[in-house]
Amino acid sequence: MQPAGAGPLRPVAPGIGVELLGAAASMVCEGSVVVICDGRPWFAEESVQRLATAEGNARAWKRLWEERGADFLRHAAGSFAVVIVDVQARTAHLGCDRFAIEPLCYAFGDGRLRFAGRADAVPGIDADTLDHQALYDYLFFHVIPAPRTIFRGVRRLPGGHAAQATTARLEVRAYWTPHFEAGRTASFAALEEQFRSLLRTAVRRQAAADTPGAFLSGGTDSSTVAGMLGEVTGAPPRTYSIGFQAEGYDEIEYARVTARHFKADHHEYYVTPQDLVDSIPAIARHYDQPFGNSSALPAYYCCRLARTDGIRRLLAGDGGDELFGGNTRYATQRIFQAYGFLPQALRRRLIEPALVGTSWPKAIPIVRKAARYVEQARIPMPDRMHTYNLLDWLGPDQVLEADFRAGVDLEEPRRQQREIYAAVDASQLNAMLAYDWKYTLADSDLPKVCGAASLAGIEVSFPLLDDDLVDFSLSLPDSYKVYGFKLRHFFKEALKGFLPDATLRKKKHGFGLPFGVWLSRHGALKELARASLHDLARRGLVRPAFVDELIGRRMEDHAKFYGEMIWILMMLEQWLSSRAPSFRVGRT
Repeated sequence: MQPAGAGPLRPVAPGIGVELLGAAASMVCEGSVVVICDGRPWFAEESVQRLATAEGNARAWKRLWEERGADFLRHAAGSFAVVIVDVQARTAHLGCDRFAIEPLCYAFGDGRLRFAGRADAVPGIDADTLDHQALYDYLFFHVIPAPRTIFRGVRRLPGGHAAQATTARLEVRAYWTPHFEAGRTASFAALEEQFRSLLRTAVRRQAAADTPGAFLSGGTDSSTVAGMLGEVTGAPPRTYSIGFQAEGYDEIEYARVTARHFKADHHEYYVTPQDLVDSIPAIARHYDQPFGNSSALPAYYCCRLARTDGIRRLLAGDGGDELFGGNTRYATQRIFQAYGFLPQALRRRLIEPALVGTSWPKAIPIVRKAARYVEQARIPMPDRMHTYNLLDWLGPDQVLEADFRAGVDLEEPRRQQREIYAAVDASQLNAMLAYDWKYTLADSDLPKVCGAASLAGIEVSFPLLDDDLVDFSLSLPDSYKVYGFKLRHFFKEALKGFLPDATLRKKKHGFGLPFGVWLSRHGALKELARASLHDLARRGLVRPAFVDELIGRRMEDHAKFYGEMIWILMMLEQWLSSRAPSFRVGRT
């Protein structure tokens, strides 16, 4: 939801003032009702959808709200952010789609609601008044998960949530939560046919009214979207890929396999270390808050390549792994889960006394490995998934200045994660999927792609997150997602004959950035990182001694591993230097 060029609109009634900074895309003001919306929604009710097609989405939202009341969001799908203000009733209703593809940020106080699509665009914010807990969350997650934002007093609606504001209070609630029903009785063949039909419909919805291109990493998700794009348009899909001159990172050959298979109009760009030096400052300041997903940079270059080719919108393959069981950790955690099936007496009286808390057996490699397995298996979910969290691995007391550390809650990120994980009444696998829908998709990967596309001047859509496909995935048995330790079992079986065999066999990679590798070889990149980290240390957030050690001995010993921490610290400083240059711990 982008700010309107005409400036804020302020309907005023006794007892309430609502400051609206809304979307230029679609707005309706009739009587006492104002509707502001953005995105690409579609509506289940035919009459409402016809109204949207004929007169615009804002009128459709108004009709839906009038007919359905506070329950109106349940009858919409697609990507959207919407605000409906009833001045006469002195209420405002806010909502965003299931994955917050269209973000909605807001501030509320003194009977006044202010909102925008970006946290930094909410009217009245103080750019130097930063939330220290949000800064800590950034260092822990490498992004700032909703509902918190970097700005104190500004919140972001989580995916699938709505808010209702009155003169006295603002209440946030979930209007949609995933409900897994793994009781499918249809045959595999029938499900396969339904799945392919849903894929075609999802891509057709996103390809309507224009001819988009498609990201193509060469993995199953992007290849599926690209192939379906060609099928529904009847023309060779226009595909865009990124490569790297770095061993173990370049996946361009897999993209070429898919491009040949679907006879695509294929385009490629090789990102260089100098590209990073040239673009890191612009990419960091483009996001509305610190953002540390390093894949944003290659995604930007991919979008820029498409933009110069005349493309105005790209279809992305994000979501397939998280809907259909494609991430390696889903199989890994199944291994740890097996430990819990052993008799409790055996675990506590024999195995754990022998392996945990003792030193002598660990000199033997196989015993050391077994001890590590038991130690991890004893950690409850979802904490177990963060055993190798970089901030924990290095130690907050070693990384952070004491004054900053004393002003934040070091356990808050874990409490938040536990609440999200526990909110889903499902198997371990499905709870992990729902967990990833928030932390991997809504908080990280989708903002990454949307932000990169926005900076390049194009739009992006996510067909694999189509609501009908999501609902279909909810009803698949666990074994159709992870069969034994085989990932994405149903997805891959259903697309045999459609995707190339090499694509179906390929391990997931995507647009991973070889930052750590390049950091040790490229002088200008190393200097940019070094200067950024030293500037950050002067803000009183991270310890200067840690910065010296990180960009010195640690980087020399293992640039690839520690490069990730260098990246997130560098991107934080790049954002602060452009958005809050005077920020210091203790001053705000």
